[in-house]
Amino acid sequence: MGKTRLALELAGTVRGARTGRAHWVALDSLEDGTLLPQTLAAALGVRERGGRAGVEAVVHALGTRTVLIVLDNGEHLADACARLAETLLARCPRLRILVTSRETLRVPGEVVFRVGELSLSPSDGDHDFAEPLRSEAVRLFLERARTSDAEFGLGPGEARTVAEICRRLDGLPLAIELAAGRAGSLSLPGILHGLDDQLSLLTDGRRTGPGRHRELGAAIDWSHRLLDPLERVVFRRLSVLGGGFDAQGAAAVCADEEGRGRRGDVRDVHRTETAGRRGPHGLVRREQVLRVICALEAKSLVVRVRGDEPRGTARFRQLSAIRAYGMDRLAEAGELQDTWDRALDWLVEQAAGAVAPETFPDTAEGPLAQEQGNLAAAVAHAASRSDHRYLPLAVALARLQYQQEQLTAARTLLSEVLARAPDHEERGTALALAARSACLQDDHAAALAFAHEAVAAGHSGRHPARLANALDALAAARLCRGEFSEAVAVFAECLEVVRTLGRPLDLALCRHHLAWALLHTGGTVRAERLMQKCLPELEARAPQGQLTAALHTAGAIRLAQGDVDAAERRFAEVLLKTPPGESYHALYPLEGLAIVSAERGDLERSLRLYAAAAAIRRRIDTEPEAHWWDRVEAAVARVKEGVPPSGVSAAMAAGRRLRGTRLVAYALRGTQLRATGSGSDHVRFAGGDGDDGRSAERDGGHEGLPGRVGMAGQPPLTGRESAVAELVAEGLTNQQIASHLGLSKSTVASHLDRVRDKWGVRSRTQIAVRAAGRAAGSEPGP
Repeated sequence: MGKTRLALELAGTVRGARTGRAHWVALDSLEDGTLLPQTLAAALGVRERGGRAGVEAVVHALGTRTVLIVLDNGEHLADACARLAETLLARCPRLRILVTSRETLRVPGEVVFRVGELSLSPSDGDHDFAEPLRSEAVRLFLERARTSDAEFGLGPGEARTVAEICRRLDGLPLAIELAAGRAGSLSLPGILHGLDDQLSLLTDGRRTGPGRHRELGAAIDWSHRLLDPLERVVFRRLSVLGGGFDAQGAAAVCADEEGRGRRGDVRDVHRTETAGRRGPHGLVRREQVLRVICALEAKSLVVRVRGDEPRGTARFRQLSAIRAYGMDRLAEAGELQDTWDRALDWLVEQAAGAVAPETFPDTAEGPLAQEQGNLAAAVAHAASRSDHRYLPLAVALARLQYQQEQLTAARTLLSEVLARAPDHEERGTALALAARSACLQDDHAAALAFAHEAVAAGHSGRHPARLANALDALAAARLCRGEFSEAVAVFAECLEVVRTLGRPLDLALCRHHLAWALLHTGGTVRAERLMQKCLPELEARAPQGQLTAALHTAGAIRLAQGDVDAAERRFAEVLLKTPPGESYHALYPLEGLAIVSAERGDLERSLRLYAAAAAIRRRIDTEPEAHWWDRVEAAVARVKEGVPPSGVSAAMAAGRRLRGTRLVAYALRGTQLRATGSGSDHVRFAGGDGDDGRSAERDGGHEGLPGRVGMAGQPPLTGRESAVAELVAEGLTNQQIASHLGLSKSTVASHLDRVRDKWGVRSRTQIAVRAAGRAAGSEPGP
């Protein structure tokens, strides 16, 4: 990671100061911790005089001097370093100790600065030549490559190749330097290709450097030798989880299962040390795994994945070079296949658990998204061995790809599944998923053919839920073809099958699907009755995506019936429930509110919302359903007839500039929200489109929705809290707000908590709406 160089740089700034000096103590060659005091004394030039020896001599020499001592590479002597540091710091008041280590000392007064990977350039999208050069990793590679080859330069497109090399190396400075050292003998594509075997390519470091720095494998081996036997077992078994892991997944893959007779149960987990005899950790127990993971993180052999914890569960991963080393150790120990078997079993179990209660699994939001990388590796491994677990794993992976609209990848994988499963029970499931994927690619003929075959498989089987799923896919294929009456008939058949299952949520989902199809045929009265039956169940139990879709359908039905106010409330509900950012779920309600504004004669607002939604559609590359888009385009065409061309251009340009939370706040301003469970009560959001915004009125209470601004008893915001709220309304993240105001990220979070308490709101969107209302003049400042 560059800990030693960073410490050297810091020590260099201290050495010339008049108030003290820095002293460097290299510990990598010291094996006996009891000799640490003497080693330090020698580095300081301290002699044993006056009967003082060891620590006493060092304490006497340091006294009250202002001194920095750097203990370099102390992980293998962590206990001895901790004892020495605690003693010296207690007795030498002006002493500071800097320790470079792969493990913390855990002594009083210790402050840990984690040296992370170098910054990388973004992996997605098109970048100009300069974009990769802004990353620290790429700059280090270029500097070291020019050291290796004075004539080294970047040709057209090669900056991206360097960026990809650095990404493959996880931004590790040592790995990047070793790879750059090959620039004199290999082309950049050759280096990138060679990273398929990182530990062989990344050799030949500095001849004068420590042995562990001359090649990456030696650097990792240095840490590996410091592990106890149990840590080594868990470390190498984790290497099959290339997509990262949480404690539950790690335990499933790393723990032995007593009593099952697996081949790995009787293996010596550290056979090289005990020559075939069972060691003290012959079986890894599930309850041991989390403790070992924490120990491995402390030793920098696994890293915490930040910002990737949707359920509050910590996730970890091994950097790619460390994982490659672990795979070598796993094969060397003879545990490779047993570990893969446990991983495949666990993933099959996860996939089955994600869809077991679902009649319509293709649209369900399951927990497997976090495991997509592991799932892809498992599918490849199972395919290479013709493993029977390939089919359920491949269908689960294709379902994730479908949900992420990676449609070509999903269909390619499903084609392989169908070729391998002519009579398997997974065939009908795969056919229904293939039909939905083809629908989204506008391959209507293939969609209909897949769906018909799925229904035939469902009729021949003994699983009503699978038949219902196939019928739902067939109805979707009919909708895509514009065959609305046929779609209604199939959805109705599906509804009758679902009634027999006794699953209220699935029944509600099926009623919603039928209502959406009826809307296309003009059957709004029947559609409205169906939505009244299904919405309470969906609001209580449906995942976010399914609920927002149903609320939009309810709004579209009310719009078709001419009830503009009710439609507006439904569309506003969807926006309030939509997570921040450019979400697919926010597009339909934005377009719905554009139609509402057109119906009310608010022409400029209609154009702005339409333009904002259209810009998002272009950015995330998604197309609306034809029937809905025709309705939107017709409303906007009427608006454009009543606005001068210059006004249309100005409004559309203003709309395209609206993004994120600021866009949601603008869209919700002045709308009414039905308070859930309160009948006709509603909440009107504050503010108009300009400076004539009215004060918010609260006609019906609902915890968590914005209430009357400036209510009696509400404490006013401080100036800093107001500033934070206004920046939220601008769409800034906590980190961006912290940088803008010169605060820490945790301080910004504390300010936002106080804003929520004072305003009685819960979400960032609600804060943004209130802040936007204040900016429009609807609420006095603090």
